[in-house]
Amino acid sequence: MVDLDGKVALVTGASRGIGAATARLLAQAGAKVGVMARSTDAVTALAEEIGGVAMSGDVADPAAMVCAVTTLHDKFGRIDVLINNAGLIGPIAGIDASDPDEWGKAIDVNIKGVFNGIHAALPHMRKAGAGTILTVGSGAAHAPQEGWSAYCSSKAGALMLTRAVDLEARKDGIRAISLSPGTVATDMQAAIRDSGVNPVSQLDWSVHIPPEWPARALLWMCGPEADEYLGAEISLRDEGIRRRVGLID
Repeated sequence: MVDLDGKVALVTGASRGIGAATARLLAQAGAKVGVMARSTDAVTALAEEIGGVAMSGDVADPAAMVCAVTTLHDKFGRIDVLINNAGLIGPIAGIDASDPDEWGKAIDVNIKGVFNGIHAALPHMRKAGAGTILTVGSGAAHAPQEGWSAYCSSKAGALMLTRAVDLEARKDGIRAISLSPGTVATDMQAAIRDSGVNPVSQLDWSVHIPPEWPARALLWMCGPEADEYLGAEISLRDEGIRRRVGLID
């Protein structure tokens, strides 16, 4: 396990699924963890469980991200890790059948939310001369899926943000990497299954990995073994990656 003793991390979308599993694992690795989501009750309970800091807010709101980062930095004097995990799958519909407001909301969370987190954390990391920015991406960034125009477009944009921050800030000690976790047994995957749209919704539930797997990958990505992937995306579908992370023998 990567040692994060004395480090400070912020996890967005931490109320459940990958975000909650990641927050728990980072805390086990020694980090002080800020957990952020729109659900106040969920992040409060999680923060109490792991000895972290609960922050209620929407990543699509730039001021909320600045507040979350500032709260952690003021409390602990540093911000070492940002996990951009918050994301929306909807609207699951054809382009001409999609509600423009719902489509725009996915962009606000999946792209603008990632930008807002990076924009808030980067000045502190640059001043410290070090920092890790990890974004939960998707294979949808690389290939269109029927009914997922907002999700695919936004995940492609989020991957480009990883590449952009690497280009601009690697020289300042900033590590930026994206993780494509594959299909994960979460509420989002349940919504995909219920939609019946595209081949992903037809997958048997047994093939989806548990959220603890991408959590372990994200922890591994906090360490130097992942440095060869700076500015790129790691796919958890890759058996070689699963082996390096310690998920399979």
